[in-house]
Amino acid sequence: MDLTPVPCCTLVVPCYNEELRFYADAFTAFLQAQPDVHLLFVNDGSSDGTLARLQAFCAEHPGQTSLLDLQPNGGKAEAVRKGMLHAMASGGGSTVGFWDADLATPLDAYPEFREVLDERPEVEMVFGARIRLLGRHVARNPMRHYAGRVFATTVSIMLGLAIYDSQCGAKVFRATPRLEQVLRQPFVSRWIFDVEILARFLNSWRADGLNPDGRIYELPLQTWIDVPGSKVKLNDFIRSFTDLLRIRKNFPSR
Repeated sequence: MDLTPVPCCTLVVPCYNEELRFYADAFTAFLQAQPDVHLLFVNDGSSDGTLARLQAFCAEHPGQTSLLDLQPNGGKAEAVRKGMLHAMASGGGSTVGFWDADLATPLDAYPEFREVLDERPEVEMVFGARIRLLGRHVARNPMRHYAGRVFATTVSIMLGLAIYDSQCGAKVFRATPRLEQVLRQPFVSRWIFDVEILARFLNSWRADGLNPDGRIYELPLQTWIDVPGSKVKLNDFIRSFTDLLRIRKNFPSR
């Protein structure tokens, strides 16, 4: 008899060349603390030993983990999109999200995301927000922080939505037909798909005459660490503004 708990949530973990910073102990501790959460690792065409590490880890944790191997490399946006669709198609629980493999947002933050969704039935998505408040430990590279503030302000103006941090790599959604619809088509942006998810949701809500207020919850993180080895470069930041224009063209905010 299979005694593995039915998952309440599947977290998609996109992985590209993470062999040297795959934190197996942290993932193991999380699975032990959250027995009804499933981890779906998505190998995004890695060229190092990432796939072998993921295969070994999933073999050690059957039932609570699974692996989706995508070849060739298609980018984080497509890895997340296909991973979340796969999770919902597989009956991965009432909620589904994605979490950066570098664990810049520690996994022990997850219960706060879950608490928001449990206590606020009107909320459809919870986004981690990297806000430097007293009593919290949010350590970001200063240049990336200020560049991020410029970008976030631009996003808020474009979407007509007062969002503080659209780009944090920790997000959890209710697994609804609307989410499946939002993810059905590939993203037009490879770099800022988080913004495109918001734009698609806003268009969907407004098309149905629904008010977006209260449907999105930004959760200030207790801890966030800028992990060395980020694959986001200056050119990607510049490219993101071009992608904003593409998103605005395809999903106008009004």
